[in-house]
Amino acid sequence: MATSDSVSLADLLKRARGNDPSVRERLFAACRNYLALIARAHVETWLQAKVDASDLIQQTLLEAYRDFPRFHGASEGELLAWLRQILSHNAANFVRHYRGTNKRQVGREVAVDQIAGNGSSPGMAGFAAANCETPSQEIMRKEQELLLADALAQLPDDYREVIMLRNLQRMPFQDIAERMGRSRPAVQMLWGRAIEKLQQTFQTMESLFVT
Repeated sequence: MATSDSVSLADLLKRARGNDPSVRERLFAACRNYLALIARAHVETWLQAKVDASDLIQQTLLEAYRDFPRFHGASEGELLAWLRQILSHNAANFVRHYRGTNKRQVGREVAVDQIAGNGSSPGMAGFAAANCETPSQEIMRKEQELLLADALAQLPDDYREVIMLRNLQRMPFQDIAERMGRSRPAVQMLWGRAIEKLQQTFQTMESLFVT
């Protein structure tokens, strides 16, 4: 996965071992959009009034920066898995804090590569890993997940929000309509346009990355 200045995430990970704070900051900044999606998948509707996904992201990045010397992974996949684990732990802590119990599951963590599916067909979810995924296929999938997260971050706010609510939080269209102050048909049309725009943005970024 290439960052904005054409330095790969794998290269940043390797260079961050040199204890350069600026490189470490760039490494985690490149993962911020990815973590934003995972955080929203964890923050259920009932918790949103008290916890913003950005709180989980910030806490996760702070802990990752602090604990990076103890991270021994060498690949993008290992880094992302480590970040997801930290975020998951923080989400559970938020639940225990606000609910006083952890009996309720902390959201449904949706695979990033399934975000652009439409519920009946896989769409871009064809990137999902198979049980027999090879190391090279896993690397490609992680690169595509990061690209997809970055593509989503480029969408207009209402497009991004309707995708988050529908595809990550699995909310019914009627609930989304009430949340966004729109009619259900309007929300369904908005979601369709948002998915189309996400696919176009992703494909453009992917072609630039391949080039």
